[in-house]
Amino acid sequence: MITSFEIKSREDFVGGAEFGATGAYVRIDGTASGEIDPAHPGNVGIALLDKAPRNARGRVEYRTDVTILRPANPANGNGRLVYEVNNRGRMMLFANLCAGATGNQPKTVADLGNALPLRLGFTLMWSGWDPGAPSANGGLALDAPVATDLAPDAPVGTGDGAPIVRRIREEFVSGTRLGVMETFRLSHNAADSRARLTVRARQTAPRRDVDFAFLDTRTIGLLPGGTKPEIGAIYEFTYNATQPFVLGLGFAATRDLVSRLRHDGESLLGVRLTHVLAFGISQAGRYLRDHIALGFNKDERGARVFDGVFTHVAGIGRLFFNTPFAQPARTRTWHEDHDFPEVQFPFSTATFADPIGGGTASLLRGDDSDPLLIETNTATEYWQKGASLLHTNPEGTHDAVLPNTVRGYFLTGTNHTGRAGVPRDAGPCVLPRNGHDPMAAVRALLVALDEWVVTGRAPPPSRLPRIDDGTLVRAEAVAFPTAPGFAAPHAANDVAPLLDWINPAATARTWRALVPQVGPDGNELAGLKLPDIAVPRGTHTGWNLYKAPYPAGELADRDGTFLAFAATRADREATPDARPSIAERYPTQAVYAAGVETVVAQLRDDRLLLQEDADAYISRANP
Repeated sequence: MITSFEIKSREDFVGGAEFGATGAYVRIDGTASGEIDPAHPGNVGIALLDKAPRNARGRVEYRTDVTILRPANPANGNGRLVYEVNNRGRMMLFANLCAGATGNQPKTVADLGNALPLRLGFTLMWSGWDPGAPSANGGLALDAPVATDLAPDAPVGTGDGAPIVRRIREEFVSGTRLGVMETFRLSHNAADSRARLTVRARQTAPRRDVDFAFLDTRTIGLLPGGTKPEIGAIYEFTYNATQPFVLGLGFAATRDLVSRLRHDGESLLGVRLTHVLAFGISQAGRYLRDHIALGFNKDERGARVFDGVFTHVAGIGRLFFNTPFAQPARTRTWHEDHDFPEVQFPFSTATFADPIGGGTASLLRGDDSDPLLIETNTATEYWQKGASLLHTNPEGTHDAVLPNTVRGYFLTGTNHTGRAGVPRDAGPCVLPRNGHDPMAAVRALLVALDEWVVTGRAPPPSRLPRIDDGTLVRAEAVAFPTAPGFAAPHAANDVAPLLDWINPAATARTWRALVPQVGPDGNELAGLKLPDIAVPRGTHTGWNLYKAPYPAGELADRDGTFLAFAATRADREATPDARPSIAERYPTQAVYAAGVETVVAQLRDDRLLLQEDADAYISRANP
């Protein structure tokens, strides 16, 4: 439960600018303090909770950073809250959903892009859930207690126990998702200097020992001093870690804060909320899948927390979070973090038997706590994150029938980081990167989720590749066309059980993930196709391959590919290129524009495109 809320600042948002009929907004930054009863059934699954210090009431305390944007005149709002789960302390909503600027402290209207949620009258909220999230530049974090080992005769939870020490493993890769590194920052404090550092070029390569030195209890550097890590290589560090946080309190903190504002937030929000939605991108989407599966969408009084949940580019992932010495910032891909927890049965919201671990389960709880759920994924999540298992059985032999409270959409021709302004050069990859922006569909689906929650009108039917019509296949069965410079991946990332993340070992059995089949132009056949994909000017994929000095030929982290069509038939025949040229497809600009207009009209009628985005597509097609 939340015990207090301290307001640190309250100010007119972006200078008092107005957003449509909603008008101006107010930004509130503060800290919520709370405590939970370790014996409550809703809390007993939190790892290390039994080793956390307790207050005089026998409760475990926490504090979380909170940011709220609410209409200055609450009567102008729609009475509903969108809670965005932050991603490593960062707000993602304005930069992604709204095509605005990155950062937690927008200063101008331009930073907010199209500001859609504000124009629609939503109250927005963010809060900290990860004690390790960076707090610089307005980052949102959680203040959680450190667990200790108690003496056998000590009162439980007094906090006077000895430090917990455990041998754990971490990985570091310089030059990819975290940029170029000069030193390695550990997730936990080292208890002593007994440690080992190795390096290998790729997951399957042999390890070799590397000399290093502790710079402090959380940082190591290579020796001799000044040595830089090899670009793209996997450094693996094994050490004795200590002082683990009770990380799973992050789930309870979100639950308690949202529940408090939902049922008793009028003094802060100026209105009693009618409905609450949750939205999460990538890591934040995986957080929400865990939030549902672990039962945190039911508060301590038994009431539902989120009415509707929207996860974007989460794949089948969960979090490496509610575990002693967890490392929630990690995400499992082909080359990086491959042997860390993220894959966990059940994957689908349909109920299936697990052929590897046994048992039968669904991601949903099957009670009144289950929210209405929309999940959107790109081609990257099929190649890297096992997304097919959201809507097939674990053996990958037949399609699932999803519950009528769930919708899934494959955003065709898109990669994991797709949004406005993403790089289109090759970067660390063999081929130019994919710049397709899927957020027009995400915006329309968020509006549809809100309508579903409020009025009961269901969103459009799921749009997913399927086994039964041949649009979902084994990676080796994808029929890529011949094209100049085209290099296809030799496999998709596996989906395998991990019995021991500290001493990982290969497993003989895996769940069977599939990928979308492509057509003659190299674009995927199924899914929700926005105009740039339905009326294409090139091949769009959700995968790319690394080039030297990166681990050449490896499936790149989360990048996709764009390979433009040749301009004319003569150009393509000279290469050769099996894909029809631009001139063969669209003899005139008017033909191209007509194709776009037809697709736009259908998507708008299907409630998969908002009118403002439909107008923008037509305007771009008619320069």
